Amino acid sequence: MVERGYARSDHGVPESTKRFPDGAQCRVEIPSTEGPDVLDAVLEEADARGVPVHRVSQGSGALLLTDAELERMATTSARRPVELSLFARPLAGWGAASAASHAPGGAALGAQARGTEQLVHVLEDIARAVDAGVRSVLVTDLGVLETAAALRTAGKFPADLQFKISVQMGLSNPAAIRLAERLGADTYNVPTDMTLGELAAVRAAVDIPLDVYIESPNDLGGFVRHAEIADIVRVAAPVYLKFGLANTPVIYPSGTHLDAVTIALGRERVRRAQIGLERLHRDMPEAVMSAIPAAGLALPSP
Repeated sequence: MVERGYARSDHGVPESTKRFPDGAQCRVEIPSTEGPDVLDAVLEEADARGVPVHRVSQGSGALLLTDAELERMATTSARRPVELSLFARPLAGWGAASAASHAPGGAALGAQARGTEQLVHVLEDIARAVDAGVRSVLVTDLGVLETAAALRTAGKFPADLQFKISVQMGLSNPAAIRLAERLGADTYNVPTDMTLGELAAVRAAVDIPLDVYIESPNDLGGFVRHAEIADIVRVAAPVYLKFGLANTPVIYPSGTHLDAVTIALGRERVRRAQIGLERLHRDMPEAVMSAIPAAGLALPSP
């Protein structure tokens, strides 16, 4: 933008030299893709707008998909090809026994697996997703992560199964996120409000891709960070640019009763991704986006 009389600042934050396996700096994720109809709508909108979608993620888990819906999502994603990441459910916030997770001071407890019974239920949800061919699951609990990673190492889960850490895990400093990496995390969704300096510090500490909300839903802050997208790519690469959507209702747990809403929200997330990528091209035309199919994606094997 020098031709307009001003230049962008580098904010004094170091540029990341780390990359995806294909040498790219960034990829696109569309979250809250809650079922097969939403997935179809997201991919149709992506085609219409020329938006590359490398990963879709979902918040209600395999738990709230029928066998046929689970198979359809896995088959569609494999054919595309796009990584399909399903939340590992249930967690304390969905249980009847955890009053504390619904109390004003206990919201963070809602994303944890409560007791041995719920730990087993979450592992069973991962196993069901795996049996359907899904190779990426969202994890919020350190105990779930360590146990599931051990099962992967032991051959009980497929070697190509990836653990995508949800923003709800909440780890917010380089040492804590490095711990998640050591326990088996394959990507980490950082808190939505991390500054460029904080992102750079995490990037220096870990090698796994970071998932960063460019726009986040209201219950995660409602931030719209399109103006920072080039800086985020520069300091956080390799990074999944995650296009949530501000000014939206909470839709979890989701189902067909919300299809009209979730489909409309999915299409708008793709539109927001188009806006973000256009801004990235203007501000950082040299940024390298992964082609599709991309090396290292946890594609379904239905």
